[in-house]
Amino acid sequence: MRSLRYEVFDQFMKEDDVTTATLDWDDIVAEHSARVYRLAYRLTGNRQDAEDLTQDVFIRVFKSLDTYEPGNFPGWLHRITTNLFLDRVRRKSRVRMDGFYEGAEEKLLSSEVLPESAVHDANFDPDIELALASLSDEFRVAVVLCDIEGLSYEEISDVLGVKLGTVRSRIHRGRTQLRETLAHRAPRKGRTRFVGPVGV
Repeated sequence: MRSLRYEVFDQFMKEDDVTTATLDWDDIVAEHSARVYRLAYRLTGNRQDAEDLTQDVFIRVFKSLDTYEPGNFPGWLHRITTNLFLDRVRRKSRVRMDGFYEGAEEKLLSSEVLPESAVHDANFDPDIELALASLSDEFRVAVVLCDIEGLSYEEISDVLGVKLGTVRSRIHRGRTQLRETLAHRAPRKGRTRFVGPVGV
């Protein structure tokens, strides 16, 4: 179910006299910046590129608000973020992925969690980040949008502008590669995975 805030935003955007100047830009950025940054980080793999991409996204959003058609605002942000990322990939051939393991040792030894890294550090360890980094850009985008952002195949098809079958294929192949890359973490015969302390 879509939140009331999105419903109000969509209703507000339907008014004939609305301009970007009348929108509370600070509220838009405050509500959506963490979500955009999280997606940007998962796509780029490092903090610097994620920050740059996030900034580019909100510049694009600000310039495009007058053309936004009421509907799924978070989905619109997903589309802008993903398309800008893919544009960068095409320009650079491949986005630098070394940041996935940058500072991993320091993070493991430190108990302090930086605010800007809290979102991704809470979910993924270095093995999984490296596995994501090993995927091709097309596979990584599809897997991130589906398995991390929770978009449906239909939504991903719309965001990427590709056929539903292409989305299914990319997700399937991306997941297969992730399983192969993370095979060393699977329980081996005669060894059980640690599931936590047994209650007494």
